[in-house]
Amino acid sequence: MISSVHNSRIRHVLKLDKAHERRCRGLFVVEGVRELSLAVAGGYVLQEALVCMELLDAEGKALLESLAVPTEQVALPVFERLAYRGKSGGIIALAASHALRPDDIRPSDHPLVIVLEAVEKPGNLGAVLRTADAVDADAVIVCDPQTDLYNPNVIRSSLGCLFTRQVAVCTSQEALQWLRRHNILIHAADPAAAGRYHQADFTAPAAIVLGTEADGLTDFWLRNADRRIAIPMRGRADSLNVSVAAAVMVFEAVRQRAEAVGSADKGVRV
Repeated sequence: MISSVHNSRIRHVLKLDKAHERRCRGLFVVEGVRELSLAVAGGYVLQEALVCMELLDAEGKALLESLAVPTEQVALPVFERLAYRGKSGGIIALAASHALRPDDIRPSDHPLVIVLEAVEKPGNLGAVLRTADAVDADAVIVCDPQTDLYNPNVIRSSLGCLFTRQVAVCTSQEALQWLRRHNILIHAADPAAAGRYHQADFTAPAAIVLGTEADGLTDFWLRNADRRIAIPMRGRADSLNVSVAAAVMVFEAVRQRAEAVGSADKGVRV
């Protein structure tokens, strides 16, 4: 059992708190039973697991038995130093990163895609990924990101939904080319647009593109969009959090598509 936070293996894991270290080593930390289960189901390869037996519950023990990876027990103070949150089920693992490129995405026959340009905050990215999972979006394309896809706060705020979607990282130009190649209509979120989001036709293959809260989308996306759409703002604020805006628009797309085929979706737990 590892009982010291100064142990070389523990220092090795702690360094992965830095984006540069994650990129150089191609590794990131996954924390929690639910998140690890989703990572494994999503095809991510785990390299090793660190476990605190004092915190491990029955679900965690079952998961641990199913993981064919080297496992090391750590003392409670060591685990608490490693963990990013209070309740993580007593298990942490290192996983190999494998962000997709646009050409790796396999869209459905009737795709719904979320595109984020220059997203800055890990919590916002994670929240959008959670929404993407809720609507069963084909993919999330992250263009010119200002935050690392494998930031622990992305994984935490997404509730592991980073691992349930096809998530690609690329330039805006590469994303545009992929969307055009697959004949996906581009709906750009623009607070200044005359068209309202609920007036757009999302029943065709669609991409909803959103920018940063501070600056919105760049001219690149506004010029290349098939349609610009806005969410009416009736108060004094002139914009919504990007994750909230994404949820409003993609659920409208889901509503339209369900109505078009006369289907009833199960309720969404919030």
